[in-house]
Formats: sequence, structure tokens, C-alpha cells
Amino acid sequence: MVKKEWWAAYGFILPAAITLLLLVTYPLVYGAYISFFNTNLVNKWNFVALSNYVDIFSTFQFVGNIIMTLKYTLLTVLGHFAIGIVLALILNMKLPGITVFRTILILPWLLPEVVVGLLWKWLFNPMYGLFNDFLLRLHVIDDPVSWLGDASYAFIAIVIVCVWKGYPMVMMMVLAGLQSISQDTYEAAKIDGCNRLQSFRYVTLPGLLPVIVVTLILDTVWWFKHFTMIWLLTEGGPGDATNVVSIDIFKQAFQFFDYGKAAAMAVIVFFVCFLIGFLYRRLFGNDND
Repeated sequence: MVKKEWWAAYGFILPAAITLLLLVTYPLVYGAYISFFNTNLVNKWNFVALSNYVDIFSTFQFVGNIIMTLKYTLLTVLGHFAIGIVLALILNMKLPGITVFRTILILPWLLPEVVVGLLWKWLFNPMYGLFNDFLLRLHVIDDPVSWLGDASYAFIAIVIVCVWKGYPMVMMMVLAGLQSISQDTYEAAKIDGCNRLQSFRYVTLPGLLPVIVVTLILDTVWWFKHFTMIWLLTEGGPGDATNVVSIDIFKQAFQFFDYGKAAAMAVIVFFVCFLIGFLYRRLFGNDND
């Protein structure tokens, strides 16, 4: 009887296990395998061992792209959490019409990235963009600014767009965490003499910590390897002003057709993302770990 229950359990997890093997494990292993070859993925498979990795670290370009990506990710994630937590605290209040505001504020996350990228590209357009028109009318600027074509502005413009696109995820995760905290805990803290600030410090934050850690890991990894928005807006330009690591990998694979080197870069990015998640868990892990 016990064996039958075991087989039933294995039968239930088998579809999920097969899906993970096909969609996650196999691509990871195959990508790592490709990184040891100079290949066109068809009829050219020259084994080069670690040459691709040596080439990557023999110049500062890839390391510089990693540093730029970390900077971009840091600013984007900070923006997500600054806006997302504040909005979550507001949306958790019992205010009239709060459901309507929740629906409106989550719209950026629901819109496809291609739509968001093209929308903001039109807004930033130097000739007929809304931002230039608005600033010219206010006499803040005298001439149209090429927001995405000027290295001085392109990076900040990219961060602004990605913050706008991504804050709803943090907002909804934190809001769900806030609503999962029992009101009895707040009542007990109030009886013990805690004011609102102390209740936030000793009740809200500890209750939100597991949600914040998971959200922080997901958000950081997602935007560290993000590609779509940056490619649509600047394609990594002007120059290398927004050439984050995902753009560099794409160019190596589909412009220079150096699939082995692109795969090696992707393997490095995988380990960087793994390290980020590990460090977050070590720094912000709780007693349930």
C-alpha cells in the first residue's frame, strides 16, 4: 500500500520534473557545453576548452559591462522598492476608491515590454516627443534634447523606464505581505505601548522580511539579465553607454555569430545571478532558513 502511494506521489511530480528538465536544466547544460566550442551550431564544432572564457577576461570590456549592469540593476531595483513599498503602504489603507487605484498602478507591469519600450521611445523622441515639447514650453531647455542619443542622458533614461515598468511587481508583493500580517499582532503591539513607527519597526518589517527577500532576489536577477527594454530603446548605445551584459551577449551571438563566446558569457552571468541570490539569502535570511 505504501509503495502504491509512493508511485502516486512520483506520478504527480513527474510532469513538473519533466518540464523543469526540458525548459531549465537542458538549456543550462547545453549552453555550458557550447561555451567550450567555436561553433556555428550546425556543422562547425571546434573544441577550444576554456579559450572563450580566457578571451572574455583578457579584456576589460566584458568586466566593464558587468559593472555597468550591476549599476543599472542597483538603481532600477532601488527605484522599484522605493516606489513599490510606499505605494503598497498607501494601498493597504482603507481609503475610498482604493481598488481603482490598485488597478491603475499595476498597469505598467501588465503592458507588454514591446509596447512600453515603443511608448517611451516616442516620449523621448527629440523631434516630436512629449518630454521635449513640455520642457520647451516651460523654457527649461532652449533646444530639443536627444534623450536616448546622448550618452549623458541615455543611461538615466533607461533606468527611469525600467523603474516605471517594474515597480508594480514589488508593490503587489509587498501589499500581499502586508495583508498577510494579522491585525491581532498590531493590537498586541498597541497594548504594549508601541506607536505607529515602533509597530512598523517591530511588527511590519519582520512580517514583510520573507516577502522582501524573495522579491529582492527575483527583481534583481530579472533586471540584471534584462534585454528587451534596453534593446528597443537604445540597442546598447550611444556607443557603449547602455551596453549591458545581455546586449553584449546578443551581439556576440546574432551579430558576430560567435555562439561559443556568447554561451560562455551567459554561463558567467548565470553564476553572477546565483551569487547575488546567495548573498541576499546570507545577508537577509531569517530564522526559517
